[in-house]
Amino acid sequence: MKLKNTLGLAIGSLIAATSFGALAQGQGAVEGEAFWGKTWNHSVDSYQNGRTPGVSIGYFLTDDVSVNLTYRKDDYTRSSTDTGNQRIRGDHFGLKSQYHFGQVGDMFRPYVEGGVSHGSMTNVAADGHTGRDGSTYLTTGAGVKMYITDNLYARAGGEADYKLDNGRWDYQALIGLGVNFGGSGGKVAPAPAPAPVEAAPAPVAESAPAPEVVKVELDVKFDFNKAVVKPGSKGDVKNLADFMKQYPRTTTTVEGHTDSVGPAAYNQKLSQRRADAVKQVLVQDGVAPNRIQSVGYGKSRPVADNATEAGRAINRRVEAKVEAQAQ
Repeated sequence: MKLKNTLGLAIGSLIAATSFGALAQGQGAVEGEAFWGKTWNHSVDSYQNGRTPGVSIGYFLTDDVSVNLTYRKDDYTRSSTDTGNQRIRGDHFGLKSQYHFGQVGDMFRPYVEGGVSHGSMTNVAADGHTGRDGSTYLTTGAGVKMYITDNLYARAGGEADYKLDNGRWDYQALIGLGVNFGGSGGKVAPAPAPAPVEAAPAPVAESAPAPEVVKVELDVKFDFNKAVVKPGSKGDVKNLADFMKQYPRTTTTVEGHTDSVGPAAYNQKLSQRRADAVKQVLVQDGVAPNRIQSVGYGKSRPVADNATEAGRAINRRVEAKVEAQAQ
């Protein structure tokens, strides 16, 4: 019961932490995680397989590379049946480095890791030993992190520990829940703006009438996490293409949108792919590419309630604005 309460408090704290606006992924981020592991003990003959809860804290040196301090507790392991099923206790402290693939803001970021750890385990009394045995391990592993929000993530992975004392291996399967905060969010600081150059006053031109902008409601909806224009929506896009071919002094801005599921950075990219997909259909229908601008707005402009599936389906959309140039 104490363990369940502890894990519940840890998970609740991680979820609550995501409400702070300063949280971010990327270089400079601090990463905290609670994890749970299943261990296969092969380095000691008298130990059965067990389970190990633990925690880790890491720091991102770059957008992709982090250094992590880890602690896990061996509290669910026993000696083998012929040694009396003695309860085995242990502690493992590790220093690891993880390399993450993909980009900051991606929903899924696979990783590989390597490092060193030191562990101590209770000796089996039936083997004639007492106290604890300390050992040093080399650790390697791989897995994937899924970002539920921009900062809250779940992790699944595997590790292998090589025991330097006897050249044998232990293995673990791990799941975890973590949070990132304080990073750059993958953004690069902009270069300083050049000093302004004084110029002669420009001649005052006679103002031209402003172009007229008309918002066009396209019936283009997308499946979850997809950016493919469905056959049923292509007729609506073709009508817009026919209109623009009839009036060659028009241009259009195609705007892509998503629902609220997933990280903001990932949805921004997804919405841009949706806008680009509709632009491609317009070009295929005979509209010059230089008359079409495609823009993604991510999940920032919902038109329906994201708390329901029906509302999220409406928000996975593309709209268009047609601009008629003055004669």
